[in-house]
Amino acid sequence: MAPFNRHSYDVESQEIGSFGKLPRLSQEDDTGNKSEATNRLCFPTAYDQVEQQPLKAFHNLDALFLDTTPPLRSYEHQMQELANIESQYSELIKPHTNPKRTKTTSHDVVRNEVSERKLSTDAVIRLGGEKFIQSCSSSINDISIPSHPYSTSFSGFSNQETKDIELIQNLLLSAEKVSNQKFERSSKLLDWCDASSSNLGNPIQRLVHYFSKALREKIANETGRISFHGPGKNHVDDLAGRMLSANPTTVSIYQKLPFFQVGQFSGVQALVDAVVGATKVHIIDLSIKQGFQCTILMQALISQPICTIEHLKITAVGTNYKEKIEQAGDWLKSFAESINLSFSFNVAMVEDMLMFNENLLELDPEEALAVYSSYGLWGMIGQQGRLESLMKVIKNINPRVMVVSEAAVNLNSPKFVNRFIESLFYFGALFDALEDCMDREDENRAITESVYIGTGIWSIVATEGAQRVVRNVHINVWRKFFARFRMKETELSMSSLYQANLVAEKICGGSSCTFDMDGNCLIIGWKGTPIQFLSVWKFS
Repeated sequence: MAPFNRHSYDVESQEIGSFGKLPRLSQEDDTGNKSEATNRLCFPTAYDQVEQQPLKAFHNLDALFLDTTPPLRSYEHQMQELANIESQYSELIKPHTNPKRTKTTSHDVVRNEVSERKLSTDAVIRLGGEKFIQSCSSSINDISIPSHPYSTSFSGFSNQETKDIELIQNLLLSAEKVSNQKFERSSKLLDWCDASSSNLGNPIQRLVHYFSKALREKIANETGRISFHGPGKNHVDDLAGRMLSANPTTVSIYQKLPFFQVGQFSGVQALVDAVVGATKVHIIDLSIKQGFQCTILMQALISQPICTIEHLKITAVGTNYKEKIEQAGDWLKSFAESINLSFSFNVAMVEDMLMFNENLLELDPEEALAVYSSYGLWGMIGQQGRLESLMKVIKNINPRVMVVSEAAVNLNSPKFVNRFIESLFYFGALFDALEDCMDREDENRAITESVYIGTGIWSIVATEGAQRVVRNVHINVWRKFFARFRMKETELSMSSLYQANLVAEKICGGSSCTFDMDGNCLIIGWKGTPIQFLSVWKFS
């Protein structure tokens, strides 16, 4: 994954384009000094990323912390099996880029954070991982463990930071016991975790609170006990639908967590770039949610000096929450009227995505057609037949472009250990962001953590097979899937990249957003941890 650099993405030296500018987040003068906003995209070209070895290790948590493993022939088949698992965090310790240095190491990452006196959840998890290794046996099957890249002593931390590191250490120890089916020992460790964590504490305490509950549920499932820790299967099954519905909590989260707005503005800009010059535009939205992205699109389209937009049609696709989708449509109609835009809104509602077909879309050959999907596909990863059926319809209607944004994390591994480690980093970053961007007393934050994040953790950690509802995969997996439909990933325009940078500069908390390029795909992160990706596709 390559970071932006001044030579490959110099926003100031290229034409942003006068058409379809997205609405500004704050008032500026017309000259608008863009240099300040674009500095975030300009990283040193001499950056040398620390080389990462592929995962070639054993089936336990220790191995996921290690950068290397002894080349033993007797474990060759296991090494190959793990090497084939696609996971951005296949090793728990993975250094992040630092634009202020030409070369960084894992040691530098933590040392820099210690000097700033506030450890991110990512740094605490990494330090907890080091403690975890130190607390384990120094050998695996009589094989010496190579020295770890951290040589950090644990002096210099505050009492709370030390407690948080130990909390992560014991959570990892408990997860290892679960993976080895040592349930009694795991439960004792979880007792300690529960006593030291809280859903009202700091980000690490909240993170461990929900992971501990999920581990207890997994123990109950594997031992046949009755559990009182899980949210219930029906609650989990409905998670995808609730996340796509419009409600005060989802509205608040999209407004206050900057990486969501960054992805939204950049994705809409990609739509605008695709339909520029058209007088009639039709957007098929696979995840309409509150419709914020549509208001951004409307303002961008009417600002085009090249061609006046005559009519915008939006078709929302869904399998549930029809009433809420229609309410979003009514709000969008009022908004369009307020800016004098000719607008129509349709709902393509089906009971089952297998029933979705192009006749529901009211297509017009004079319209410039595009598809927008922001977190609209992940709910079908475990239902591949439905996902394939949807993509066949989209291929048949042949839109100018399909803009896709999904979580930039692999939470679909069949291996419990892999899912646990990845989800720990991913959800740790979300708790970190909530801490920085929302008050602890905020009711919407509490609902987000308990209903959405807590249920997601429960599904990923506690369930297996068909019961596991929450599934996300990396962009590389989506690339392989989309290739089956002759889809070609296209380069994001300079306008889209500029929007990502501008939003991050203007919104509260945006300074903690990080950007990387994975091929033509933009990876949006929080303090270096990937959160979501944005990619643009065309059908060949």
